Amino acid sequence: MPDYHDDLRLAHVLADAADAATMERFKALDLKVETKPDLTPVSEADKTAEELIRSSLSRARPRDAVLGEEYGSEGAGPRRWIIDPIDGTKNYVRGVPVWATLISLMVPGGSGFQPVVGVVSAPALGRRWWAAQGAGAYTGRSLTSASRLRVSKVGKIEDSSFAYSSLSGWEEQGRLDGFLDLTRACWRTRGYGDFWPYMMVAEGSVDMCAEPELSLWDMAANAIIVQEAGGEFTDLDGVRGPGGANAAASNGLLHNELLGYLNQRY
Repeated sequence: MPDYHDDLRLAHVLADAADAATMERFKALDLKVETKPDLTPVSEADKTAEELIRSSLSRARPRDAVLGEEYGSEGAGPRRWIIDPIDGTKNYVRGVPVWATLISLMVPGGSGFQPVVGVVSAPALGRRWWAAQGAGAYTGRSLTSASRLRVSKVGKIEDSSFAYSSLSGWEEQGRLDGFLDLTRACWRTRGYGDFWPYMMVAEGSVDMCAEPELSLWDMAANAIIVQEAGGEFTDLDGVRGPGGANAAASNGLLHNELLGYLNQRY
């Protein structure tokens, strides 16, 4: 199996630079915010963080391709860096500390590309999570100060904790009734949103989470971290990895039931 330690170290360096840039403008009274064509907000900090990461990658990995939320795709190499400079921009612009920079490396594998490195850095929370293929998943402030991540062992829906982002997407897709049935069946539900539920699945503090509509940069880093922690990450059709347009993550023991509820049609 290839060794991705150098790429993981680079991803941490990239995350350090992004953290410095985003924290500098967090809660700034003169923060500039625009509305993108899809009606979602983008701040100057989103753009600055992605520019910093792209610039560093062009020097450190000039042959690698890059796909980012704000500036699209660049390059055509077999290795692809996937960047979400601020996952949770709506939180960021309102001063809510639940946002993170997501960085992942994907390489060819299986029927397409698969993530082999992932870093999720949430500086306003003082948290960082990461993983590399075959090396496990960890959390800590640095590579040298880390704790191993492992998913929970909860095996019954009635004992489980389920996290989600919002209700609107489920309703738009005709999945709201199944979603609500799932929330009624669970022990506990909470709408944490964005990257955080996936990290809590990896930590074992939440057993399942799902979102109805996502892009690759929302999922790639989360997927490898959940998988390396022993969990399962698929789309709502059960296809493993971040290649779909939505996501379901769990400790693995509950995954089939999770998908069953979310695919109910009435």
